[in-house]
Amino acid sequence: METSSKLPLHICHVHKLSIFINRTHIFFHSIALVFLLYYRASFFFFHDTTKTKATTLAWLLVFVSEILLSFEWLLSQSFRWRPVSRIAFPERLPGDDKLPAVDVFICTADPEKEPTVGVMNTVLSAMAMDYPPDKLHVYLSDDGGAAVTLKGMREARRFAKWWLPFCRRYGIKCRAPEAYFSTEEEDADFGGSEFIQDREDIKEKYEVFKKRVREKATVGDTRSRLGRDHPAVIEVIQEASSDDAIRENETKNMPLLVYVSREKRPSHPHYFKAGALNVLLRVSGVISNSPYILGLDCDMHCHDPSSARQAMCFHLDPKISPSLALVQFPQKFHNISNNDIYDSQLRSVFSLLWQGYDGVGGPCVSGTGYYIKRLSLCSNSIHEDGDPMKLRQSYGPSNEFIKSLHQNNKPDMLIHRKNALLNEAQLLASCAFENGTEWGEEVGFMYGSVVEDYFTGFRLHCKGWISVYCNPPRPQFLGSGTTNLDDFLVQGTRWTSGLVDVAISKFCPLIYGPLKTHTFVQSMCYAELALFPILYFLPLWCFATIPQLCLLNGIPLYPEVSNSYFIVFSFVFLSSISKHLYEVLSTGFTFRHWINEQRIWMMKSVTSHLYGSVDAFMKKIGMREASFFPTNKVDDVDQLKRYNMGVFDFQTSILFLAPMAALVILNMASFAVGISRVIFSGELDKFFIQVFIPFYVILMNYPIVEGMLIRKDRGRIPPSVTLLSAIVSLIFYFLGSIIFM
Repeated sequence: METSSKLPLHICHVHKLSIFINRTHIFFHSIALVFLLYYRASFFFFHDTTKTKATTLAWLLVFVSEILLSFEWLLSQSFRWRPVSRIAFPERLPGDDKLPAVDVFICTADPEKEPTVGVMNTVLSAMAMDYPPDKLHVYLSDDGGAAVTLKGMREARRFAKWWLPFCRRYGIKCRAPEAYFSTEEEDADFGGSEFIQDREDIKEKYEVFKKRVREKATVGDTRSRLGRDHPAVIEVIQEASSDDAIRENETKNMPLLVYVSREKRPSHPHYFKAGALNVLLRVSGVISNSPYILGLDCDMHCHDPSSARQAMCFHLDPKISPSLALVQFPQKFHNISNNDIYDSQLRSVFSLLWQGYDGVGGPCVSGTGYYIKRLSLCSNSIHEDGDPMKLRQSYGPSNEFIKSLHQNNKPDMLIHRKNALLNEAQLLASCAFENGTEWGEEVGFMYGSVVEDYFTGFRLHCKGWISVYCNPPRPQFLGSGTTNLDDFLVQGTRWTSGLVDVAISKFCPLIYGPLKTHTFVQSMCYAELALFPILYFLPLWCFATIPQLCLLNGIPLYPEVSNSYFIVFSFVFLSSISKHLYEVLSTGFTFRHWINEQRIWMMKSVTSHLYGSVDAFMKKIGMREASFFPTNKVDDVDQLKRYNMGVFDFQTSILFLAPMAALVILNMASFAVGISRVIFSGELDKFFIQVFIPFYVILMNYPIVEGMLIRKDRGRIPPSVTLLSAIVSLIFYFLGSIIFM
């Protein structure tokens, strides 16, 4: 140990080649954009005999769109300014007795969309992590208040008495039983009749466990009380034994397991997931009060038991620990197909962007798979003087919780003070506890947006904290990605709404962040995430309609092929797509993934980004309230089959289908007219770019064409939607004819 203590717990590798490539590309692409924008601007300042009001309007719309896209591109380059990667050495950590305690927060909201067996798998995987059991405490927040979830916790506690020793005895890596028993890849290292027999015994017990959980999932049990009145329910899950010695022995060998369902009343706002996390923060503060917290979604199980030790390699490093708020691991998914038509794995975020985020001050909290320092969430520099009245104004009326702010982990206090602490926890989980306090504003997870993770990370970085991103070869956590278009677009709309909420608030990163975050470039990263929905949906709607309508009416918007500025436009286009292709290939993916990402980017921009942005603005002016719906985790067999075959499933809302189909129909019509102009009028030189744009749109969105005209299965676009979309396209055409004639 003396030797290892002198070695670094982690190393940070700066990607110098990537930095050179990225900055070189930024330089040349920026020059091209300057020439492109100069060409556009010059139209308005130089006399042109062909200039009309219609032409001027079209040029202005395209010019504004090009400015917005250029600004978005500039912001996005902040992620590419200084990419880094990190390697942790958990074998160099001090002994188990010197490791800090960890509280695990798992959130679930609706047992009908988040099946209880899957949630319990996440709970079991967290309990089975390779960490001292007496320093591990697992909390489940059940925001649905469903009886089946509480009963599932009790069954999980019983099964854990068998599952945890089995994992420890044989060093099992994947410690979610469902995932472990669905594959036998890791069994090759063990062999032997004893292991095989133990495995079969545990598998039988797991089948009994699943059966018992499902038997309890009656109609009354699974019906979520998400929108009902219900009191707080807090239960420490343990064996029914009056012997304190037995309980103390179990505490040393099994993590503490606590069920929390906070009080909900219609007259009190509950602030979605952020509200649930803040209740967990308070309740855990008086029960275990661990200095570090692992945040997990209910479908994101621990795939590698070493994540806590890897996180501690950063949190225990004296060089960065005082200012380090969190260690973020990537989100990875076990149900992604080879084709991944919906880009459900978020390749660009976790394989590329977060490395650049890390290089300029660290990534934001990313929903799940993060180890965050309790002090960073509960500290308040204004009230560090310890004035009791000021502390109560900040943290609420609980003296026990205020005491916990200055105390270390107390692993045995639950045994001696169980009733008193649970009564205090009931107060901490009440819906009125936060009234008149700073919870959600200066303390805990931030309110004001359904993307509480992004907002919380931004506020932490503005307070001077830093974060790091750790992406080991083996995924530390695996979850369920979206496998159908409807869930994907609904999820995208929710995320967009939350991000735009921040963008149009007083905490807009471009205004609030530049002088407060670790670096100005980090503020640009936050700004890009908040603004990209707006900066994408406006230009893409423009580029999907204006050049096409002008082509139909014979109005040129781009330089002729013989014009030297044609090279500028061509360079900008080729530079963008080739850089994207390079990034896809360099992160280990294929040309097909590049096409899928281009396609889904277009689909999301004209639907999710539009509706999410409109939703945020409507909430801003008070026309509607914020809403949150969990993504469905129940697999539809037919949809899953189509997803694995790489076939789009268009069983989604007409609000999503109609805009996509209408724009594709409009582009098909304009392309046909453009080809006729090229053939019969010889106007290829004049309209080449305007003919190419609809061709590229149709090519990238071929699945929509196929869904409208070719497919006959249930996943196609319904004929009624196709007819409606054609009518919308005609309306676009007639409006364009009126405006641009």
